[in-house]
Amino acid sequence: MTPPTLRILREEHGALSAVLRSMSMLVADARRRAATPDFHALRAMLFYVDEFPEKLHHAKESSLLFPLLRQRSDEAGTVLDKLDRDHAQGEQSIRELEHLLLGWEMLGEPRREVFEQALERYVEFYLEHMRIEESQILPLAQRAFTAEDWARLDLSFRDHRDALAGGEPDSAYRDLFRTIVNTTPAPYGLA
Repeated sequence: MTPPTLRILREEHGALSAVLRSMSMLVADARRRAATPDFHALRAMLFYVDEFPEKLHHAKESSLLFPLLRQRSDEAGTVLDKLDRDHAQGEQSIRELEHLLLGWEMLGEPRREVFEQALERYVEFYLEHMRIEESQILPLAQRAFTAEDWARLDLSFRDHRDALAGGEPDSAYRDLFRTIVNTTPAPYGLA
């Protein structure tokens, strides 16, 4: 049986992947049409990445999962160091993207390309980050953790669930999630 923590992590990775790919698709589609994208939708998606994956998802991984894995196994120290560094720079990276998007929205076409390039680098970086977690860290955790370890993690990971990954959204975030779902292409959203 798969521990709930692993299911939650994979669901949150899936939701984040969908949002990242949707941002890329919205920007690429706007370029193809020689139009501006839906800036409101892009801002909502970037805000989501900042509020949930950056602040909650990464915090749970870096403060709970990774330290426990370091205690139970010495196999992944170098990889965990890299992932922790990725988490540490994530908040700055998302702020830069938000600023670049605002620059494009406020100053127009001359700012398009720099945002598009930064977004693609960020999406590639983040997808690779999650691939490493899922292909190396989560399987190692499955082998190394005890039932008691999983029980403790499961309690922590059930709190503050990402609404795009099946959690119940806080009332303050309902409009944000509605915007994302209504502008995200299927199969993840309704657009």
